[in-house]
This record gives sequence, structure tokens and C-alpha cells, in this order.
Amino acid sequence: MPILSSIEIEKSYLHFSAAHFTIFSATNRERLHGHNWRIAVEITGEIGDDGLCFDYAIYKEILKDLCAKYDEYTLIPDQSPHLQITEDDEYYYIKHDGRTQPLLKTDTILMPVKNITIESLSQYFLSELTKDQRHLDELNIHAFEMRVSSGPNQWGISRWSR
Repeated sequence: MPILSSIEIEKSYLHFSAAHFTIFSATNRERLHGHNWRIAVEITGEIGDDGLCFDYAIYKEILKDLCAKYDEYTLIPDQSPHLQITEDDEYYYIKHDGRTQPLLKTDTILMPVKNITIESLSQYFLSELTKDQRHLDELNIHAFEMRVSSGPNQWGISRWSR
């Protein structure tokens, strides 16, 4: 039976600023606004003969890159059943409840989620961390707990385990 330990990565640089709106229904959503989002992860792995679980600098770099990728963008869920998204060369046109909002493509990221919420983002970022099964096997990773915050003391948490 392997001996397991968890490493928690919650660094001050693991944050990004992004705009969004939460969609509540086909007729109700928040106005576009922004947050200073924070992310953190707890990773459980096997302690090796050398007393180490794994090189967690790998995951610090992945998390840092995720934050950089979404920093200073407007995030739009491209799988929402309540939005219709069209585009031309320069703009995305986001239609909700009969009203259309143009957003510059250069300032907008369409994300493969149903809503831009802490719970949806935690699940999305978790999927990014766990998509390479070979990497998980090599590092003997057993579990992840991905957390996303949109403000103090409020976290969306998603979990993965073998």
C-alpha cells in the first residue's frame, strides 16, 4: 500500500483579472463586470523512497500559464444554452434574451463551459490539469482538488481522484 501525501499550491501570483457575467436563465443574467480571480490546487501523490511525492514545480508552472492565458480578457461560455454567439472578422456578437452585445475578439475568450462561475471554472481548470493521463501515471498522482475564487472566502471546488 503506497504512502500518500498532499501538496497545496496557493501562491500570490496565481490570479488573473477577467470580466464575465453569470447567466441565471434564458431571461436573466448579471451585467458584465470583472473579478480578480484566484486559483489554488491540492495534489495528492505517493511518497517515493526519496521522501518526495513529485516535482510540484511542474504544476506551479501550469497554473501560472493558465492565469496568464485568461488575464485581462472577457470570458464568455460557448456552451450556454441561453446564449447565441455569432462572429465576424473583428467581433463576437453575444445574444441573450433578444439583446446583442458586441465584444472585440482581441479582448474575448470563448470558454468550453456552460457558465463563467467559480464552480464551472474550477471544473474546467481541473480538466486542464488532468488531461494528460500519462503524466499523472509517471508522477503517481492520486487526487486533485482545484479551487477558484472570485473574491475573499468564496471558492468553487472540483475534485478528481483515481
